[in-house]
Amino acid sequence: MNVENRLAELGLSLPPAMTLPEGVELPFPWVRVHGDRAFISGHGPLESDGSLARPLGRVGAEVTEEQAYAAAAKTALAVVSSLKTALGDLERVVAWTRVFGMVATAPGFNRTPAVINGFSDVILRLWGEEAGRHARSAVGLAALPFDIPVEVEAEVIIRPGSATA
Repeated sequence: MNVENRLAELGLSLPPAMTLPEGVELPFPWVRVHGDRAFISGHGPLESDGSLARPLGRVGAEVTEEQAYAAAAKTALAVVSSLKTALGDLERVVAWTRVFGMVATAPGFNRTPAVINGFSDVILRLWGEEAGRHARSAVGLAALPFDIPVEVEAEVIIRPGSATA
């Protein structure tokens, strides 16, 4: 299955890299390739222009569970975009192994797995059960960077090759 074709079939597009807020510098790569693994730094939800997706805030307060699910889906597209930039070809991803989902939660909100399903559902639709199925955590935190409601980091197994980007 060709992931780029699947994106088009689903009507999805990849955002450009995140436009960092003024004065922010990140001393790490979005994706670190080592051997047959790509380690993906924490990503948040992005709009089609690379800006942070709205709404911002905590799930269960300023952000609804449904809005947070959509933010997690946008986060998946941001992660896939970074993988494409780092790897040059999304077909190099042979298996998603681990996903760590973080949700900024208001006190009492405990449906973090339902929120991070937004991320997992996109990955499974793009890569299918065999390659897309992954181990996962979904935790609630008091706050996330830039007031985003969702952040996800992940790890994938890749086949050898070199980035074209």
